[in-house]
Amino acid sequence: MTLRRMKTYTADSGYVYQYYFVGKRDALPDAPENPATEYVFDVTVDRKALYAVSIFVRGDALDEWALTHGRSLNQAEQYAAVKLRLFRGLEEISDLATTERRWLVSSENIEELLAELGLAE
Repeated sequence: MTLRRMKTYTADSGYVYQYYFVGKRDALPDAPENPATEYVFDVTVDRKALYAVSIFVRGDALDEWALTHGRSLNQAEQYAAVKLRLFRGLEEISDLATTERRWLVSSENIEELLAELGLAE
């Protein structure tokens, strides 16, 4: 049995989310985000109901970032972009139960996400 480490994120709205990383996989062939890698998190705001949240990292976003910066993102940097996208998504929603929980790391937002870590220079 795998013991998962629950982490906490406090949104600007005042909501306190708890989440843990479930895993990653290639996006399913029929997923509209494909080609991408899907990172799955379970998230709760009340400790009663868990909701699956998927963050898709588009392959073209990684390729474009590598072309612009002269190197590829390593796995830790990719995961950092995923977590930052998770946090941004949690800031944007008001109800986990009724909100779409499939968010993208795309060529449109990867620079902005990684700028928070000083990686976009």
